Parts: sequence; structure tokens; C-alpha cells
Amino acid sequence: MVNRKLQNWKWVLLSLFLLSPSCMKAQEAFRVLSPDGLTYLNVKLENGRLSYSAGYRTVQKSKKKGAVPDTLDVPMLLDSPLGLYTSAGDLSKDLEYVRQETPERYSHTNEYVLRQGKQSKVSSEENALMLLFTNPEAKAKKLVMMVGFRVFNNNIAYSYRIMQGSGSQTCAIVVTGEASGFRLPTDATAFICPQSDPMVGWMQTKPSYEEGYIWDEPITKRSGYGHGWTFPCLFHEGDKGWVLISETGVSGNYCGSHLSDATSDGLFTIAFPMEGENNGFGSTGAQIGLADCNISPYDWMTQWTPYRTITLGPTLKPIVETTIAWDVVQQLYEPSTDYKGSRNTWSWIIWQDASINYDDQVKFIDLAANLGWEGCLIDGGWYENIGRKGMEKLFAYCKQKGVRPWVWYNSNGGWNDAPQSARQCMHNPIVRKQEMKWLRDGGVAGIKVDFFGGDKQETMRLYEAILSDANDYGIQVIFHGCTLPRGWERMYPNYCSSEAVLASENLYFSQGFCDMEARHACLHPFVRNTTASMEYGGTVLQKRLHKEPGKGNTRRTGDAFELATAIVFQSSGQNFALTPRNLIEQPQFEIDFMKQVPTTWDETRFINGYPGKFVVLARQHAGQWYIAALNAQEEPLQLTLDISGYNVKTLITDDAAKDAVSQPLKADKKGNVTLTVQPAGGAVLF
Repeated sequence: MVNRKLQNWKWVLLSLFLLSPSCMKAQEAFRVLSPDGLTYLNVKLENGRLSYSAGYRTVQKSKKKGAVPDTLDVPMLLDSPLGLYTSAGDLSKDLEYVRQETPERYSHTNEYVLRQGKQSKVSSEENALMLLFTNPEAKAKKLVMMVGFRVFNNNIAYSYRIMQGSGSQTCAIVVTGEASGFRLPTDATAFICPQSDPMVGWMQTKPSYEEGYIWDEPITKRSGYGHGWTFPCLFHEGDKGWVLISETGVSGNYCGSHLSDATSDGLFTIAFPMEGENNGFGSTGAQIGLADCNISPYDWMTQWTPYRTITLGPTLKPIVETTIAWDVVQQLYEPSTDYKGSRNTWSWIIWQDASINYDDQVKFIDLAANLGWEGCLIDGGWYENIGRKGMEKLFAYCKQKGVRPWVWYNSNGGWNDAPQSARQCMHNPIVRKQEMKWLRDGGVAGIKVDFFGGDKQETMRLYEAILSDANDYGIQVIFHGCTLPRGWERMYPNYCSSEAVLASENLYFSQGFCDMEARHACLHPFVRNTTASMEYGGTVLQKRLHKEPGKGNTRRTGDAFELATAIVFQSSGQNFALTPRNLIEQPQFEIDFMKQVPTTWDETRFINGYPGKFVVLARQHAGQWYIAALNAQEEPLQLTLDISGYNVKTLITDDAAKDAVSQPLKADKKGNVTLTVQPAGGAVLF
């Protein structure tokens, strides 16, 4: 955001301490509209409590000729609290308004390039509001709280900043919690994922954002573990529309958070990490620095808390197409090289642990070369089964084949019992940098780091340290068994993707998960994958999930469904589940499609869908459009699509027997095509 010097800023700080309570107004109210005038934010201070409400506006046309149309507010978030709980005092109560720090209408256009996201060139307009507040506790320490609101078309973000006045002796503050809340009407329903207990699950590796969602259930339903819900959270308010709530801008300067369970009147509040996360090590709060009058409040990435984000509208289109996670953050360092998207082969997803040996990895390097893909992921266990000398031979073989290796690591420095190696390489900065140099010298493109310990600030600092050190050596990073990435595609240019979802590995482990695959695939484009890249590891083309024919769980989806997930699931680094058998068992048109499908996108458009039922998306890369459809319903889905302007010429779809069929597209005179998407089937148009 524009870095401007504030006029009369020193007077503001002085006046904060000179004004008596009698000069303060007991009630203040503010209203901000989005640039298109259709998204509104109301903020009020009443009886010392700060709150907001939000929604969208509809235009009501008058029947009288020449009359000016009226607008009607459609409330989506009801009166919701604001404020911080800190070691310097409770900044949620007894608040007094100081002044507004933005002009009456402060507008700004954000233009940036998202190197590896769902839209490459972003231009988003906003109107902003910054307000200063204090209370008796803060006054005694010469502190003031600034709350910054940014209102975009269909999106709202807000954040806090604690500022230090002249002569203040308070320099170090811990934020112990937030009053920040989101109140929804009690008849709304939710598509949300529960926050796990800490130090449970396989080898005490949770929480890892890998729980099952509730689907279209009442918002007052209690979460399975009693700890609330992980971000992002999607809510349906019936005919009024949809609300997506999340957070962004979390770095090593703060902890990650989630939503509490809702109260009986529909209020969710921000919940901080649990004590047991990270094996009990580290604070559950956030240690932050303070700003002073020499730092402009227009510098959004300096000493602000993370943003609470709200996306809302009458349809799912703004939910799926939102860029708010990146609009309000900034790049934190320059890329050391020109990072690109990568399509990787991955033996472990189907061939499992036994495949992490030299000979099997050669087969998957060869597979990547035959497909023309950029990379091959060598998963956990390489340290024992292949060794460093063997890995160096594989690195050399990759170079010979024109394939760049990716290497798996265990993040573990003591926060769980996960035994896979390489371990003890990523948590210590000295060892980590030595490892990065070895990887760079071997021509490694990226690393996949697994098994993190939760959302504490201590863990967020580890994520950031790994990313920063990896960039120094030209290495990209995928995280697995991890938290939700929060604006990281823009903040860290070598960041690639994160799992943070109940992902494709469960197809191998559970027939029940196979039976539910279509439903999950039709949920994630509306929730998990809207706000961040999702390293799902999909596109399984084998009918049985095992190295040996006739063994393993049975896939229920059609091949065209699986091809469509390569478009629907957005991640710049895709670790696909293809195996050497696919080159001889699948129709050539399926392999040809996978040879050319991209992983980075210039534009994303929502066409149709409903969470957990079906989805139709269009994505564009380098001028080529791809339209993908998935159907999780029990009945065939009849679609009529207007393909004029998309320049798509080929259709791959599943027939009633779930066999993929390829045919040329023929549109009618209006540019429409009609197709049938079978249950657990899919379609791709390109």
C-alpha cells in the first residue's frame, strides 16, 4: 500500500493524552462502501465496546419513470465485536474514540503479480478506514490501538496495530487473545472443518488440518473436539447468499488462529493455539513489536496483526474467485531465481514406503521424462534406504533426463514421534543451511517438509525460516502435515503449496475415503482451495490403488473426473498420482492431456456448482482455457455451457460405465454445448 507521511501525526499522539474523557463521544459510527458501492461495512463504538457489521447492497428499481433507484442493505454479518487482549491491558472494553486517520474516503488500487496462484495479474480496488482508540489502561501506558479496515468489492479485511506515544515505557507486548468476532444469523449453515486436539493421531502429529468437514449443518453445531473450526470457513445464509471467513498475513510475527465454536446466538470468535500444540513448547499468544509516530499507518505490513478476512455475496462466484488473501499482504523478500510451477511424479502415493529405493525412483524419474514433466518427488525414507551418495547419483540421473528432483524432509525437532527421515535437518538454522547448500549443488528444485506441530508463533517462525533460507539457495517449498497457508504465495516468492486438507493419501488407506472422493473433490474448490494453494496429490488413473494389479482399494470415480481434478485443484506444484503402468493402460488421449496440463493460472472463473454436490470451473493459462466439471451427486448432471470466448475444441468426459471418451466439441449457433456429467464422473473442455 502507498507509504505516505501523515499530516499532524505528532499532534494526534499529543492530543491522545491531553483530551479529557468529557471531550470523548460516548458513541461513534462509521460506514465504508466498496469501490462499486455494493459491499458495506458499518463500524460503531457504543458504551466502550467496538463492533462492526457487514453485508452487500441490492439496487431496487423504482416503478416510477425517471426515479433514482434505491439501495437495500442485505446484512450478512451481524453486530460483531472487535478488540485485543494484551499484556498491557484489555483493549476490548472502555474504549474511547480518538480520531479517524484516513481521509473521508481513502481509495487505493492494488496491482501485483501472483507468480504461482489462481490469477497471475491482480488489480483490486479498495476503500480504507483507520480509526484510533484508547482506554484508561492504555492511556496510563501512553498506548493507542489503531484498527484498519479495508473494503473491496465483495471482500473486507481488518487488522490491529498498537502504537506507542512519546515517553511511553512500554515496548514489549504479548497479545493473549482477540475479541474479534463474526456473528451470523442462527439459521445459517456451515461447511467447516474442526480443529483437532493437539498431540493426537498418528505419531502425535496433529493438529494438521486433516479432519472431516461438516456439510451444510447448523452453525451452532459443536465441533468434534470442542476446539472450534479451522480456516477457511464457509457459511450459507439461504437465499441471501454466502460468507467465507479466513485470515491472511500470518508470518513469524504472530500465531495462526482459528474460529471458536459458535454461541447460541451465532457468534464465532478468534481462538488462539492450544497449550499442547508443538509438544507444549512456546506461547499460545503472540509477541509483537509496537509502532511509533515515525512509521506511517499506511504501511500495512509493518507491525500489524494478521488480517481477518470476509468474502461475501449473493452467489458463490465471489467466494471462488476471491483474491483477498493476497490483496492485503506484501512480498517480504525478492526471489533469488525465477521460480516456475512444477508437475511431479510421486512414487509414494500408490507404491508407498517400499518404493523409496534407488531403482523405483529411477522408474519415476523416467516417467517424468516421458511425460515431459518438470520434476520427481523423492519421499520420506530416502535417508535410510538410498543414502546421500545414492541421492547424489539420482540427482545426476535427473539432470541427464531433464527432470529436477524434489526431496522430502521431516520438520521434526521434537514435537511429535513421526519416524520418517530425513529428520533433524530443518529445525536448526545451521544444519538447515548446510542442507540447503547440498540440495542446491545437486540441482534440487524444491523440498517437501512434513509433520509440523500446530499454529503457535514458534511454529510460524519455523515455516518462515525454512522459506527464507530455501530462497537463499533457489529452492521452492511445499509443506505437508501442516497449517493453512495465509497469504504466503505473495509473501514468500519461493512458497509453492501446502496440504492442510484430508488429501489423496487417504485413498490408499481407506475404501471409505474412496467412496467419498467425489464429494470431497466438489467441496474443496469452495472452501479450502479458495484462499490458498492446496497440495492434494490427486489425478489417480489406476482403478485399484496398489503397486500390484488386482490389489488395494477401488477407485469409484471415472478417469475424466480424475483429469478434471488437475484443473479444479489449484497448486503450482502438483505431485500427481500417475504410475508407470498408466503409460500402457490408459488411452493415449488421457496421457496426452496430462502431458500438457499446466499448474499455474492467469485467470480463474466460477461457472456453476454447490459445495459437495458439483462444480464447474474455468481456468486460463497462457491464453489457453480449460473448463472442468465434477459431479458428486447420485444422478447424472445435465450442463449447458456457453463456450463462446473460451476457444475450447476438445471434450473428455466419462460415459455411463465411467470410461473416458474424447471427442471434438461442437457448439450450437449460440455458442452453447450440452453435456452429461455422470455420477462420480467429470468432464474437461480444452
